[in-house]
Amino acid sequence: MPTEILMPALSPTMEEGTLAKWLVKEGDEVKSGDILAEIETDKATMEFEAVDEGKIGKILVEEGSAGVKVNTPIAVLLEEGESADDIGDTASDAASKPAAPDADAEAPKEAPKEAEATSTKAPPAPVSDKGDRIFASPLARRIAAEKGLDLAAIKGSGPHGRIVKADVEGAKPGAAPAKADAPRAAPAAAEAPKAASADAVARIYADRETEEVQLDGMRRTIAARLSEAKQTIPHFYLRRSAKLDELMKLRATLNKQLEARGVKLSVNDFVIKACALALQQVPDANAVWAGDRIIKLKPSDVAVAVAVEGGLFTPVLKDAEMKTLSKLSSEMKDLAGRAKNKKLAPHEYQGGSFAISNLGMFGIENFDAVINPPHGAILAVGAGIKTPVVEGDEVVIRNVMSMTLSVDHRVIDGALGAQVLEAIVSHLENPMGMLA
Repeated sequence: MPTEILMPALSPTMEEGTLAKWLVKEGDEVKSGDILAEIETDKATMEFEAVDEGKIGKILVEEGSAGVKVNTPIAVLLEEGESADDIGDTASDAASKPAAPDADAEAPKEAPKEAEATSTKAPPAPVSDKGDRIFASPLARRIAAEKGLDLAAIKGSGPHGRIVKADVEGAKPGAAPAKADAPRAAPAAAEAPKAASADAVARIYADRETEEVQLDGMRRTIAARLSEAKQTIPHFYLRRSAKLDELMKLRATLNKQLEARGVKLSVNDFVIKACALALQQVPDANAVWAGDRIIKLKPSDVAVAVAVEGGLFTPVLKDAEMKTLSKLSSEMKDLAGRAKNKKLAPHEYQGGSFAISNLGMFGIENFDAVINPPHGAILAVGAGIKTPVVEGDEVVIRNVMSMTLSVDHRVIDGALGAQVLEAIVSHLENPMGMLA
């Protein structure tokens, strides 16, 4: 029978995507491994491959369609000997089929009146007494309503257990299962205050000249994840400054030697290396929150925030403690370049235990960054500024960079966070040790 091609989950966190472009058309023969479409997630545009062979019988979702939920049917694949006539119920309702049972589905309404039962309009999708959505084609639902059938008692033979025409044609009317007494509702908890609706906010500025910017997938994901982070992660903040004079001298010397190889080290490359080594020195801080446990990592996988149009990525430099400064520099440039073109694969921006957000190149002196879950901490790096510093009995001018470590208190306690920050500062102020 015809096979539904479903919207794939191209990353563990993907819930919906945009079908950017179809690379096949109806009637095309495809085999396993052929590229069917380009799909935009919140982070990247990725190619979607066929896993079965057959002929594209019908395309259910047009290219350019946004907000397509994962596991929503997007096309129908026909096997050898099948034709478009065999698609039937599968194609008629596939595009509107929910990806998962709707937890907020309404309770069944009263049975339709006789005039309504004979109408050509299909009744709403039924809901079982257990609260589970029953998936059935519009034709099957209409026939069931006409015959007085309880769809909850019928086993579907269609894709994913869907009830189709053949299942209800041979079924006989029967008494609906008795409903159990509904348990008494528990006292309602006080509702948390809700944010003002979009319409309410728009009304405030109704008399002002404005421009509405529709949210794309990336912006929606950033908004959701940062809201989650600030609401659920108990942040605390540790602040330190590092004197960069020795680092700047070493950087100038190394860049002169590496010039022939086309390598130019940035201050951020030294920061990445310092953080990676610090996590090895304080292994209990190289950890992430996993709901009911803490997961400690052995390698130092350090994420670095990269600003892109409309948002940001956090590509991960894996095994950063093992890599030279020149290797980290070239890898970071490659990841940042592909991030700006949304060409990173999910495994390149997921994972890690620790992140760095550097706004020093924009002249920001200090700031507090929001932890990117499930990371245990994020280091906010400010600009290096010439500052009077007391050394012994003298006041000297030093290049001082301020840093703030945002810490998840569920993972890292204050003393442990202080040890990590102390190790980072030590490496930055004594950079020659990072070359050993």
